[in-house]
Amino acid sequence: MKSIILGCLLVISVIIVITIMLQPSKQNSAASAFTGGADQLFGKQKARGFEAVMQRTTAILGAIWLILAFVLMYIDAH
Repeated sequence: MKSIILGCLLVISVIIVITIMLQPSKQNSAASAFTGGADQLFGKQKARGFEAVMQRTTAILGAIWLILAFVLMYIDAH
């Protein structure tokens, strides 16, 4: 059981890295480096389309990864 959960944890870790790398960049220009992205801080922009799917997928995979890590820790302790 422990090895199955560890395997799932490793696979999800790789998938999380891939989904993070697939997310579109938020930087528009070199001027964003000087402003620190303050123009986007107060702008209420909702993610749409591919960006929204990738954000949701990353969040769900992160939650699954965290749950599996806790289950693995519990199994290892007992």
